[in-house]
Amino acid sequence: MPRQARLDAPGTLHHVIVRGIEKGRIVANDTDREDFVSRMADLASKTGTRIYAWALMSNHAHILLSSGAAGLPKFMRRLLTGYAVSYNHRHSRHGHLFQNRYKSIVCEEDVYFKELIRYIHLNPLRAGLVKDMTELDRYRWCGHAVVLGRVKNEWQDRDHVLRWFGEKEGEANRRYRRYVEEGSGQGRRPDLVGGGLIRSMGGWSQVVSMRRLGLKEQSDERILGSGDFVNQVVKEADRALSYQFSGRERGERIKRYIDELCQKKGVNIEELRSGSRRPEVSRIRRQVAIGLVQTYGTPLAEIARHVGVSTSAISKVLSRVKKH
Repeated sequence: MPRQARLDAPGTLHHVIVRGIEKGRIVANDTDREDFVSRMADLASKTGTRIYAWALMSNHAHILLSSGAAGLPKFMRRLLTGYAVSYNHRHSRHGHLFQNRYKSIVCEEDVYFKELIRYIHLNPLRAGLVKDMTELDRYRWCGHAVVLGRVKNEWQDRDHVLRWFGEKEGEANRRYRRYVEEGSGQGRRPDLVGGGLIRSMGGWSQVVSMRRLGLKEQSDERILGSGDFVNQVVKEADRALSYQFSGRERGERIKRYIDELCQKKGVNIEELRSGSRRPEVSRIRRQVAIGLVQTYGTPLAEIARHVGVSTSAISKVLSRVKKH
């Protein structure tokens, strides 16, 4: 079966899984770990890739991220190629380090963001790399300690994660820590590491019930989300093939469009990007979404990245417009 194309647009939420070739290790010591993490940090800053969660294990790694303007393939190619060359040189080895292509799953943010944060950050505990939650709270090779504020990584989007748990940092921190601990006994979560019908419906029992009722649901192995979300992502991927602008030119046009609209309405662009729900800001966000879709055919994920909300939130805005 031929490989399916990557589904991506700036701002798309991806769960990326990287595995060592033939289940072999990808890190052997802390020097390797530091090299991998520093490369990820440097590239995230340079490409505008927003990293929310990550866990570096002995023979694989998980990363939850929103792709930047350069796109996910370029980010991952530079990360994995650069690291593999460095690793091989340090350990006097030759050949491939990683198994085939990395796996990237487009995720429906509103439904799965918190679950994925928890699942990824619990990896070291499930694998026995740390003995308990207290040790995980201080573990350097996972994004959990960063969210808690125990480890400082400016390149990890800690603030975005905490906003899912509360408005005030202290309260959000406690809720996040409690939420992660509540999932520590769940074990492996196959429903979170791939797309397809079972993932879209929330489990096999839901699939069976749906089939008994004679219902159908759209699915795609590259996507973790509901049938409606699958349809939306696939349609946008098809539409992206007809874009005439280069990534840089499109980005400049979008930025100019948003800047001019914010200036005209007297709204601070940073407030717009912060996810503010102030009525005037929400109105501008709605105008931006409508304008970018109608004028440039901009993917919803890319719009969401520019205005500080989730892809699903933009989709809901446009749905309300269509109804009226």
